[in-house]
Amino acid sequence: MNIHFQITFFLFFFSFFLLQKWRKSRNHLKLPPGPWKLPIFGNLHQLIGSLPHHALKNLSQKHGPLMHVKLGELQAVVVSSPRIAKEIAKTNDVAFCDRVELTLTKIVLYNSTGIASTSYGEYWRQMRKLWVLEFLCPKKVRSFRGLMEDEVSRMVDFIRSRDHRGGRELINLTQMILALEYKIICKVTVGRVWEDQDQESLIQVIKEAVSIAGVFNFAEVFPSMRLLHFLSAGSTRRLKNMHRKVDHILEDIIRKHEEKRVSGNDEVEDIVDVFLRASERKDLQVPITRDNIKANILEMFIAGIETSSLVIEWAMSEMMKNPRALHKAQVEVRQILQDKQTFQENDIQNLSYLKMVIKETLRTHPPGPLLCPRRCRQQSTVDGYDIPVGTIVMINVWAIGRNPESWHDPEKFEPERFERVDVNYNGNYFEFIPFGAGRRICPGIAFGMAGVEIILARLLYHFDWDFPDGIGPEEFDMSENFGASAGRKNNLCLIAKYVQ
Repeated sequence: MNIHFQITFFLFFFSFFLLQKWRKSRNHLKLPPGPWKLPIFGNLHQLIGSLPHHALKNLSQKHGPLMHVKLGELQAVVVSSPRIAKEIAKTNDVAFCDRVELTLTKIVLYNSTGIASTSYGEYWRQMRKLWVLEFLCPKKVRSFRGLMEDEVSRMVDFIRSRDHRGGRELINLTQMILALEYKIICKVTVGRVWEDQDQESLIQVIKEAVSIAGVFNFAEVFPSMRLLHFLSAGSTRRLKNMHRKVDHILEDIIRKHEEKRVSGNDEVEDIVDVFLRASERKDLQVPITRDNIKANILEMFIAGIETSSLVIEWAMSEMMKNPRALHKAQVEVRQILQDKQTFQENDIQNLSYLKMVIKETLRTHPPGPLLCPRRCRQQSTVDGYDIPVGTIVMINVWAIGRNPESWHDPEKFEPERFERVDVNYNGNYFEFIPFGAGRRICPGIAFGMAGVEIILARLLYHFDWDFPDGIGPEEFDMSENFGASAGRKNNLCLIAKYVQ
């Protein structure tokens, strides 16, 4: 018998066997509706090459707010409405509290032991308690305002010095805000700004980690295919090299903090100090290891820097695109703050329109448009459909924020809509959950937004802003970058004119 015929015959019946097995496994489950799936690849062809949150929103408009998709070998559901998001993150929160373990988090984040990357359990509960009660409580956040103001003042002085050179010099706000956020997070976390070499090394590692997180990895969605894991060995080596670099920096930080504690230095405790103190406690059910401390420090840098800088960047972009909003925000800031060079907390609280601008920015440009994917840990029923254990759950908060059933004219940037709708972003209003909801809500909201408010207020108070020559609001590029976080495709570069 011809060898080609034998191979064809075998492949046909093997495929038929797999198809029957797959159908039988589905017969007893009522899965959510979803788009047609290619054999082997599932729905990957509908996502690769496009912005995932855009593509998934378009698919959900046809297949519904709870949509089943197949990512290679992995089963997933996509949530695109506030009603279903509430079922996932509130009604059935415990069932959907696990995280999807990725090669990136496993290698770089010390076996996925950061507060955001670790799965639900005693260790997670213990770490969350530390974060909420020790690091990011309102009292602690207020104590950081002074150092935030100091760093923002340095940024203002630098921009002012560029304006005094004369001419119309472009300010790369993207790079400037990233550097500013890095310095703020650095002082809060480790109590000092490192030497330039260490600072630049860690910034590069963070940028690389965010970049890799946005790159599709076939080995992740075909876990049983050893060939793909072999072919992705170069990417794994890159992650391990990145991990070695960052581990060297973090080890140096912890060692110096230990030396400081032994010497009895009475400096104010930073986050590393609190972790070291907690690691000595004997009453913990799960001991806190050195690697656990490193994982959480690194997550603080990645999440804190990336999230806050994106919100500021998009808020400035949207105000430039909508001059009426920019004018209204500047008038408010300058009237309320008048001749002040430093702003008190009460001053910021009175900036009601600026707060609406920030909310509208979070609605239209949530920093993590699909949040951190959850993983189903208990078979559940959502909206009448079965969700099997192990299913990946993606909540498309970008789509939820643009849902016409919840928001009038959702594609329009209109901060005034929040005059009519009294909501916050603390996870209670499921039409507006840019930071998630339930047990897995971001624990650092108060800290992150405090920095966003101060920085935006100072940028609007001290400077008038203009486009580069030859560009106006109509030509201003608002394209998004492809990645895990939805940043601008191109850096935000504007001309600043110092006013006061």
